[in-house]
Amino acid sequence: MRYVLTAVAILGVALGIAGIAHGEADDSPGLQLLGVVLVIGAVVFGIRNLRGGS
Repeated sequence: MRYVLTAVAILGVALGIAGIAHGEADDSPGLQLLGVVLVIGAVVFGIRNLRGGS
């Protein structure tokens, strides 16, 4: 189960990076902000999952 949650975190990072890239191309600061928040959240979720935190 831990690996599935880690894969979800990796997918979240990938989607966040895609959002940042599309936000830059479309000159949309809101989409860039959502992408950054998604990346940061996914990284924190992944680290907490791997460390076994609650």
